[in-house]
Amino acid sequence: MKQTAKLMKDAPLHPGVPFPAAAVRLSLIRLRLANFRSYAVAELNVEPGPVVLVGENGTGKTNCLEAISLLSPGRGLRGAKLAELQRKAPHETVALELNKADSLSASLWAVAGTIARADGTWDIGTGLSPAGTDVNPRRTMHLNGAPAQSADLVELAPMLWLTPAQDRLFLEAASERRRFLDRLTFALDSAHARRVVRYERAMRQRLRLLREQRNPDPVWLDALEETMAETGAGITQARLSLIEKLNGELTARGAAGAFPCAHLALADPLGEDASDTETLRARFAGARRRDAEAGRTTLGPNTADLAVRHTSKRADARDCSTGEQKALLISIVLANAWLQARKDGAAPPILLLDEIAAHLDAAHRAALFEEILCLGAQAWMTGTDASLFAPLTGRATVFTVERSQFVRTG
Repeated sequence: MKQTAKLMKDAPLHPGVPFPAAAVRLSLIRLRLANFRSYAVAELNVEPGPVVLVGENGTGKTNCLEAISLLSPGRGLRGAKLAELQRKAPHETVALELNKADSLSASLWAVAGTIARADGTWDIGTGLSPAGTDVNPRRTMHLNGAPAQSADLVELAPMLWLTPAQDRLFLEAASERRRFLDRLTFALDSAHARRVVRYERAMRQRLRLLREQRNPDPVWLDALEETMAETGAGITQARLSLIEKLNGELTARGAAGAFPCAHLALADPLGEDASDTETLRARFAGARRRDAEAGRTTLGPNTADLAVRHTSKRADARDCSTGEQKALLISIVLANAWLQARKDGAAPPILLLDEIAAHLDAAHRAALFEEILCLGAQAWMTGTDASLFAPLTGRATVFTVERSQFVRTG
């Protein structure tokens, strides 16, 4: 494994203090795509630090960010189904192009990246394996050439993202805000991803029993509800801990920050009982008939919601303007990134910011760029107008994206 310079543990105290120059950022330094969305085969090599992708709409900028997001746990920044990620092209053409991609050619689509960290470089790969004679296509993940699980990547390559689709986060269903909150939690509690996976798996199995069997085995149900209670309580506790830390960070930033201060709260129908294992177990057992009739799990962390308030306006985020909601989201993501950077000398997460500059005025764009540089984060940003990124001239690697190919321009 290649060794890099040792990461300095002296984290900045506040956004106005630059990250130490000798510190090694967490960075994606190489990206390879095969048969992914609009990309037949593409490769991108970058230095640590901000990266800007500029191009017209439809050239593949967001597809590139989505590919990067798949190198972390979950279904990426679009939450797309696996089959939707495969490039739409004649099979013969795809096969010919994939032959140029070496080890990536065995997958229906594939994304491979090299992550540079203080402890060396790590190769991450993921893709959709072709169906065999008796199995359906499935997603596989590899770490340094060996099979890996999604949860193994939480601490290795933490990522946060903001996309134009999230501009309506405070107006959408609660499930979107839960996913946003859990993504923030992953960065500070690596076990959270495993809890969420275990809870959702047990929840699906329990619901299948309740819906498909007239008299399901009570012992089996007890075991599933035990898992749901233990992991569910842990999920709620981790969410509450993250919210407490975020509120402290946001309050400390206060009016000094360029973006508005937000206050977060977890809204759960069970209240304090949501974090108690024994209470959850009893509530799950008592809700069997109701859940069977409803066809869904009617209580637990899967019903919680994230409530956000604009503190200076004393207004719920959902009642703020579109611009204010965007600013609140940026404020929350930056606060989380600073918390990550201070976690035992860890590096801040990789930031994926799709069309971020177009939604901010010049003052807020400059403030965002300066904070990213002070934070020491590698931020991947996209836009159609290169002039919007002028404050980053000489401080970011710039690529023009043309027909799903990358051309370095600065």
